[in-house]
Amino acid sequence: MLLPMQSKFSESKPGAEWWRSAVIYQIYPRSFADGNGDGIGDIPGITSRLDALAELGIDAIWCSPLTKSPQKDAGYDVSDYRDIEPLFGTLGDFDELVQKAGERGIRIIMDLVPNHSSEEHIWFQEALASEPGSAARNRYMFRDGKGETGQLPPNNWESVFGGVAWTRITEKDGNPGQWYLHMFDKSQPDFNWENEEVKAEFDSVLRFWLDRGAAGFRIDVAHGLVKAEGLPDVVSNDTTMAGEDANKPADELTPHPFWGQEGVHEINRRWRKVLDEYDDRAMCAEAWVMPLSKMATWVRSDEYHQTFNFAFLETKWNRDKMKAVINESIAEFSNVGAPPTWVLSNHDVIRHTTRLSYDQVPKQGDGIGPDYAQPDEALGLKRGRAASAMMLGLPGGAYIYQGEELGLPEHTTLDGSVRQDPTYFRTNGERVGRDGCRVPIPWSATESAFGFSSTGNSWLPQPDAFSNYARSSQKGKPGSTLELYKSLLALRKDNELGHGSLEWKNDLVPQGAFAYKNGSVLVVVNFTNQPFALPDGELLITTQWGLETKGELEADQVAWISA
Repeated sequence: MLLPMQSKFSESKPGAEWWRSAVIYQIYPRSFADGNGDGIGDIPGITSRLDALAELGIDAIWCSPLTKSPQKDAGYDVSDYRDIEPLFGTLGDFDELVQKAGERGIRIIMDLVPNHSSEEHIWFQEALASEPGSAARNRYMFRDGKGETGQLPPNNWESVFGGVAWTRITEKDGNPGQWYLHMFDKSQPDFNWENEEVKAEFDSVLRFWLDRGAAGFRIDVAHGLVKAEGLPDVVSNDTTMAGEDANKPADELTPHPFWGQEGVHEINRRWRKVLDEYDDRAMCAEAWVMPLSKMATWVRSDEYHQTFNFAFLETKWNRDKMKAVINESIAEFSNVGAPPTWVLSNHDVIRHTTRLSYDQVPKQGDGIGPDYAQPDEALGLKRGRAASAMMLGLPGGAYIYQGEELGLPEHTTLDGSVRQDPTYFRTNGERVGRDGCRVPIPWSATESAFGFSSTGNSWLPQPDAFSNYARSSQKGKPGSTLELYKSLLALRKDNELGHGSLEWKNDLVPQGAFAYKNGSVLVVVNFTNQPFALPDGELLITTQWGLETKGELEADQVAWISA
């Protein structure tokens, strides 16, 4: 069914498309709001909370996968790309969400998972039932093993989730057979993106959701679709999604055999042509490619509209490093006519209100468990609020992860008995995985499951401290993180900061701090451990508790001033 984009959306104008300045709110569906009491969030739950999101002031919602899935990796193992997972609802529920969100001026962005399917996908089941070399197997990455009897994997690649990236199947005659590639869990076989049938299938999937009113897509593992010819060994394995060379200068990079292959750009352009058949749609790449000069090639005018700025996300709370990544981001993305897209947290990384309290955290894709040094919660919240205020003053687009507007910390003491991330099981508990940032968010301090579920059920347990962060504890409370976000987003929109430009004003602040001007707003950030006098001008907002500043900005705080 074709649903028109709603008239309540703000008008786009040439050179000022909505996605260039949008604040997009990420929903991890199973942890946002439970509409039927089974302990797992769902689409009716999202729809029931749309007023709260409209009140927050966001422009769009990106939903992590809603499509049909056995949920072995929380929906990132898709068994049917054209249907809704029954745990989350129905296609009718999705249509209602698009309609109700549109009435509030909020767009809905789908999560597309094209690197791999679920092992339960009909294509993979056909592949298992077919002969080596068949058309069915050619949709995936099947290979003969090495060794005298093929008993060894085809190469030395390791899974992002830990362990070997290959699984050997048993053929129909009962004998050990070929191996298939899975860069993630063994339940997630990688597609063969050299196959034209695979390409055509995803063209069709894109159109299916665009016809239903989706505003676009966030593309999972966008940089991993194409593998190097011959599937050569890697020199050394690195289980992050960026690869070990990520932070080297561009001229020192060696091509990685499965991350950021040049052939991916052909797929990007093919998808862009599909989106351009529709009005006002956009797609964002989850592309862990560095340096930023390389990342910017993903958002050239005929490829993606946006890509997540992971270099910014991973930058420590440090004046010089933050200034450098902001400068580099704006310069490199501007070179290709794209806006920078800022992000601090998502469902795969430690929440920034916890991460920023550490000098060193586990690598990307992992989390913090009870055996790790526990965070300084107060310091993390202070820096987290400051980082958000710094980010939301920057020109370009921004992403907010659910619960971020409440200042939610990572749940760092989850017991192994309740963990569900495949990383935990594939590494025998050595890496705790990402469950800590995926815990259901709190709506009410006094209700069971903190208002997430009417029955008190919750697929992951919530810590008692969530009562302090619940929306009900913050709504209308001056200085609360929720009210801070509301005010920042309103000021950002009123002053059109997303469409603005950055001018450094560091002469106005002491060494160790920085200040930048975007339009009529001066953003002042104190990275030092001492307060200092604010520059002249009307104070618009500050991250300090309450609104009284006595003319000073404290350590690890941010102020917006009318300039």
